[in-house]
Amino acid sequence: MINLDETPELNITPLVDIMLVLLAILMVTTPAIIYEEQITLPDGSKTKVVSQNLKTLTVRIDAQRTVYIDQSNMKLSELADNLVLISQRYDKNSPVYIKADKRLLYDDVMFVLKSMKNAGFTKVALETNG
Repeated sequence: MINLDETPELNITPLVDIMLVLLAILMVTTPAIIYEEQITLPDGSKTKVVSQNLKTLTVRIDAQRTVYIDQSNMKLSELADNLVLISQRYDKNSPVYIKADKRLLYDDVMFVLKSMKNAGFTKVALETNG
């Protein structure tokens, strides 16, 4: 005889097995996905004479968000436009040193770094007091 009172049960074992396999694949492939920014780090242990034939560029930013590049000064919001004009006087491989006030927001300093990179400078460094 057929008992009609039985309720069918859902077998979730194959579903759990598939999810565990997908989780394992995700865990193995995630460390291989790395965002990489190409930067040139300074060599601190070697003694090397700095070549003086490249003109260095020093960018200072004070606490009032005023940017000083050589003899010119501008507001931080004007930097991106003015940097295109200023960068024509410099070699793109010349070193750029950024001196930022410690009271500035992180976003402001990153904006200056991004603007330098967009202007074509490849050797940009943050300068500190020690």
